[in-house]
Amino acid sequence: MKKLITILLTSLFILYNTSPAVKSIEAPPVVSADSVVLLDATTGKILYEKNKDSAYPPASTTKIMTILLVLENLKLNDVVTVSKNAAATDGSRIYLVEGEKLSVKELLYGLILASANDCAVALAEHVSGSTKQFATLMNKRADSLGCKNTNFVNPNGLYDVNHKTSAYDLSLIMQELTKYSDYNKISTTSSYNMAVTNKSKEKRPLWNENRLIQKEDQYYYTGCKGGKTGYTIQSQHSYIALADRNGQKLIVALIHDSKKTFFTDSRKLLDYGFNNFELNKQFNKNDIVSKLTLDDGTVLPLLASKDLYTVKVKKSTLAPTVKIEQNKIDLSSIKKGSLISKSVITLGKDSYTLGLSSGINYTKKIPSIKNRIPKTSITYSLLINIIKYLVPMLLLLFLFIRANKKKIRRRKKLHNFIRNLNNK
Repeated sequence: MKKLITILLTSLFILYNTSPAVKSIEAPPVVSADSVVLLDATTGKILYEKNKDSAYPPASTTKIMTILLVLENLKLNDVVTVSKNAAATDGSRIYLVEGEKLSVKELLYGLILASANDCAVALAEHVSGSTKQFATLMNKRADSLGCKNTNFVNPNGLYDVNHKTSAYDLSLIMQELTKYSDYNKISTTSSYNMAVTNKSKEKRPLWNENRLIQKEDQYYYTGCKGGKTGYTIQSQHSYIALADRNGQKLIVALIHDSKKTFFTDSRKLLDYGFNNFELNKQFNKNDIVSKLTLDDGTVLPLLASKDLYTVKVKKSTLAPTVKIEQNKIDLSSIKKGSLISKSVITLGKDSYTLGLSSGINYTKKIPSIKNRIPKTSITYSLLINIIKYLVPMLLLLFLFIRANKKKIRRRKKLHNFIRNLNNK
């Protein structure tokens, strides 16, 4: 009997631990940076984190925000005139000259590939007029992206005690930046020769410092779509990168790394993410997610307002649950495509919000009194009897009173005629 119980328990243990629904994932790698995040770029789901909200000076990874604001506010063929202030910028630079004229595109190549601080200042001044005003714009944009532990003081990342961000905030900025194809194109360029200018008759050769995109480098990572390194003595090392594998995009951010292991650690974290998690398209835009039955019996199809993706552990059989939350809106008149409610899709411990729009145009019809009163009610019977008997009686009474008034007027008229004759 004991042997049978042992066999049964062992079998249950094996079934439980081999069940896809409870499939475990491999342990994440050990990394040396003090603030780390591995983020799914499509959904925003955090796949790994270490002190994700701890703020540190980010050095040149700051330029991720500078690049974003430049792409949001300028055109690539806009011409920038280098100021004295930009030309005199400290740190890494490509030695711009005061009065030199370059396109935004050329300056972005210098900024992204060579991490040129002078390019960052020239672009910032062209966007906002000064680096101080540009820093204000940086912080405003960071706040709009949900960054809670960020304060930028300059556009290039030169050390300042008040210039800080966290790995999570930096990943949110990169998540927004990945929407721009111009960034993806420039950031995956291995080398580039800048065009000659009015102050430089020689082309400036640039080499991409992000070793994960250099195919001949030992740190090359297949699918890397760009990134940014950062270093100052006070800030230590920082790094952020984006990688794509079969449509699944992951962002890795590491800040305040004293051991300079960010290239190795990033590769390990990206492998961990791709090996253990998968991206699934839960709904296509305009898919019917649910239906709403209105008071008059009209069935309103509720459609997905956008494509919805979820992330789950690979080979897991967890099924999502969908909960509809009704908005407080006027349902008497609905336009096709207008947001009606939202749904919360839960997958394990993760939740995703999806807006739901109406699939049809709808206008509520005002029913007649007869239709609004149930035929089985006493009120309905009484109303029918009133219409059937009382209305004709009231009509007869009205006609009788009207005829009587006419008779009285004729008599009065005759009486007045006779009286007039007698007076004569």
